[in-house]
Amino acid sequence: MDAKQFLAEFGHIANAPAGVARLRELILHLAVSGLLTAQQDTENALEFLTEIQLRREALGKQGEIRTNRKIRNEQFISPWQIPPNWLWCRFGELCSFSAGRTPSRKENKYWNTGDYPWFSIADLQHGKIVSTTSETLSEVARVEVFKSAPIPAGSLLMSFKLTIGKLCILGIDAYHNEAIITIEPFAAVLKEFFFKCLNGFDISAGNKAAIKGNTLNQDSISNILIALPPKEEIPRIVAKVDELMALCDELELQQQQRRSLQNNLRLSILQAVAASTNPRELQTNWTRLADNFGQLLQAPQDVAALRDAIFDLALRGWLLPNSTINDTKSEDELPLLPVGWDWQTLGELAEYITSGSRGWKGYISTSGDAFIRSQDIKHDALIFENPAFVSLPEKAEGKRSLVQQGDLLLTITGGNVGKCARVPALGFNAYVSQHVALIRIKKPEQSEFIHFWMTNSYGGRKFLSRYIYGDKPGLNLSQVASVPVPVPPPDVLEEIVRQLKHYGIICDQLLEKIENSSKIAELFAAASVSAISGIRTEEEEHPLKAPKTELIAPLRLGTPPSTKEQAPLAAILAHQNGEMAAKDLWQRFGGEIDAFYAQLKLEVDKGWIQEPEMANMRQLETA
Repeated sequence: MDAKQFLAEFGHIANAPAGVARLRELILHLAVSGLLTAQQDTENALEFLTEIQLRREALGKQGEIRTNRKIRNEQFISPWQIPPNWLWCRFGELCSFSAGRTPSRKENKYWNTGDYPWFSIADLQHGKIVSTTSETLSEVARVEVFKSAPIPAGSLLMSFKLTIGKLCILGIDAYHNEAIITIEPFAAVLKEFFFKCLNGFDISAGNKAAIKGNTLNQDSISNILIALPPKEEIPRIVAKVDELMALCDELELQQQQRRSLQNNLRLSILQAVAASTNPRELQTNWTRLADNFGQLLQAPQDVAALRDAIFDLALRGWLLPNSTINDTKSEDELPLLPVGWDWQTLGELAEYITSGSRGWKGYISTSGDAFIRSQDIKHDALIFENPAFVSLPEKAEGKRSLVQQGDLLLTITGGNVGKCARVPALGFNAYVSQHVALIRIKKPEQSEFIHFWMTNSYGGRKFLSRYIYGDKPGLNLSQVASVPVPVPPPDVLEEIVRQLKHYGIICDQLLEKIENSSKIAELFAAASVSAISGIRTEEEEHPLKAPKTELIAPLRLGTPPSTKEQAPLAAILAHQNGEMAAKDLWQRFGGEIDAFYAQLKLEVDKGWIQEPEMANMRQLETA
């Protein structure tokens, strides 16, 4: 895909799941590849690197930094091609860095006195200036643990464990933990470059084993490959990145606003469908939904709202053929039902509603009968992921809380309150805890229908929501018993349940279609960005194609070119004391082998590089 095709497909890419995130990745890659800004012939990264080296040496002599012995001096393949006036360097050549500490949690004297802010990864906000922390340290911690002044405001921080690559600027003097490093560039202009662009580089390269554990170490951080631009170019790169990232922010905001409008419109139409008072009104409202179907249902979560609206109509008999709606309103102003239907409370339909006895913690055992807790009711079904058991003494009264097939179980306390499951055939005894209501329906054939109603957002769930609020939400059994339920005549009950299952299958198919479309859109966005950047996913990565022949003679610097000349190979040689193996020079150059040989021939012809000895060429073995 070329740039023209990319722009033609931009809408599909940007609107795909994580599409804007992919655009941000592309911006960073273009920035660190030298493709966002114009190159100036008078600017050269070699001069900048020399300045950095002098600064590093001076800091070392002054005792301000220690020599970083983790920096490797080995061959590497350049991750991508860069402009000829840029250079590949190791991160440790450009800055020093140090991790923080976590004082002993056993020592209360170190913690939360308010003396010094202490940052953990949870306190970092990527790309932001951070000034607030959830914890603080004491003066005692400063003296006994850190033994140094806090890190000054304005310092650059990066997470390198668990969450890798969170970058932010300290807004206050503070300390941080050992999962975060303070980065101190040897040139001031690099701080902003790292802050805005460091995630454009592959910070996990060469450290795959560590990355599986979501962590880096001093060795891997020191040897991150950095494409170093000329010093004068860095402010232009940062400005362009800021400009493009601001456009991404604007695009994300527009998408959020569009999504909000979409949600409001869908909710309005579905509520109108549910509130229809006669078949003609229902037809009008449903037509509005059908006319905007593609615009209103674009994300997987949208299908749940549609499912609830359809199920509500089915549960109230509006989808039965030849049904006549009784237009006589009830005293409670409940929705209209067909002739022959009536509203009854859950308490009227149940043989009894109860919950488990208190004090059963003493019966908890590693084996015995199953003990149903609120956490065992998930997705409106009974799911024993981490089952609990009770071993009851012979005289213990538990008969009323012993479940049987067809019972409804409703969570009545905790964060899971309001979830409802229907008990399947278990094959073993099971009792409910005090946090679960057991609802035994008088007529077992009504159990499945009532379960559909209790789990519908327009049905029982809507009615109970008025009681579920506050820090400790809960329901009592009287509230559960008061839920109104539409009761159909016995002769249509089976047909309604069949309808519900049929429409449920259709909604599942629609959900699968939307999920597949979203996945395809996401893959298309990733592939499009990859086609532009040249960066493939890890599964697709291949090493740079090696030459079939290898020049084994050393290459030596000839007459040094002026700084105005485009002589990237001579510049690299000058940086390496005037001599390198040809293979090493090619890898530092960072381009395809044909481009390397073409550039080498040019610089040899100019006299900038001495002509290599003849015949020192050997055929490489093929795998």
